[in-house]
Amino acid sequence: PPQTPKIPKKTIPFNPKKIQFNPNSNVPNYPTYHTISTTIIMKIAILGLGEAGSHFANDLSKKGVQIIGFDPNLKKNLDSSVVLAKSNPAAAEKADIILSVNLSTVSETVAREVAPILNPKQIYVEMNTISPQAKQLIFNILEKTGVQYVDLAIMAPVPPKGILTPFWVSGNGAKAFYEKLAHLNLNIKVLSDQVGEASKLKLLRSIVYKGVAAVVCEAVEAGKAFGLEPYIREQIKSILGQEDALIDRFIEGSVTHAERRMHEMEAVVSMLKSVDIQPFMSQAAHHNLHKLLKSV
Repeated sequence: PPQTPKIPKKTIPFNPKKIQFNPNSNVPNYPTYHTISTTIIMKIAILGLGEAGSHFANDLSKKGVQIIGFDPNLKKNLDSSVVLAKSNPAAAEKADIILSVNLSTVSETVAREVAPILNPKQIYVEMNTISPQAKQLIFNILEKTGVQYVDLAIMAPVPPKGILTPFWVSGNGAKAFYEKLAHLNLNIKVLSDQVGEASKLKLLRSIVYKGVAAVVCEAVEAGKAFGLEPYIREQIKSILGQEDALIDRFIEGSVTHAERRMHEMEAVVSMLKSVDIQPFMSQAAHHNLHKLLKSV
């Protein structure tokens, strides 16, 4: 179980002159001592306040966590308690935990930017969907700082659950990360101390999820083109189950999150190539997402 942080206490000094005796009792009436507790507030830096980062910032601030955030192109509405820093290092400098949740294309750059101010008491959480090799590269960049490192995989869409979205974590800081946040009752699963394990499991699953979504999108598009959409939907339901709503979720989710999922499939392709697998289907899923992105 997580250790409860020690809270400094202040007490009113003992003054023997204030002891009063009750004439009806042999027991003196000692003065009451009031304990005053100093609350320790956790500080979390969030580097990147886009769709996911803004949800995490708002939800954590409502749970009593002090949030310091930075985003060079801030567009989302934030809780009034969220403090905005002027740079990534300024946000991360005094934080207990740093969440890197910006863009996969800048994750390495951000790590290099904040590395000079990190220390062994902090936990750096790489949340971007990148390949296990990329997570290892970022760990290598930060290792000399002594910071505790977490490879975190976000295992479901962030809306609607926000900070309660399932998180799978690995790396040398995974256990400490879980323990520090245990009192917030988040959905965190600790896998191991191996960097890359969380991202590997997420991307293996993505081959299935995004691959099936690509097939559904193409099949429905073809059905519409031939005037046979009801027929093709019946064929899909014979495999996936008798729900049109599920088909619609595959299509709508692919369109809505096309850009993010396209980068996710780029990470899948990179991972598969690293073990000499030709990623034909994953590349096709990537091409489908690219097409959807251009059509929006």
